[in-house]
Amino acid sequence: MAPPRKYSSELRERAVRMVFELREQTGGRTGTIARVADRLGVHREALRTWIRQAEVDGGQRPGRTTSDAH
Repeated sequence: MAPPRKYSSELRERAVRMVFELREQTGGRTGTIARVADRLGVHREALRTWIRQAEVDGGQRPGRTTSDAH
């Protein structure tokens, strides 16, 4: 049995959306994960992992999609 998740799926989705929106507004990538993670109280590496997976799922990065993993 998997351990309970530390962060809710709603928080994960919100954090990922905020990073992508901030990148679009500023035109840069540097520091966006750290800013959003600090603002929401999420561990930076957790958010970085979520962003990588969202990029794979969106076809922006090679890798195994979430739907393929299940």
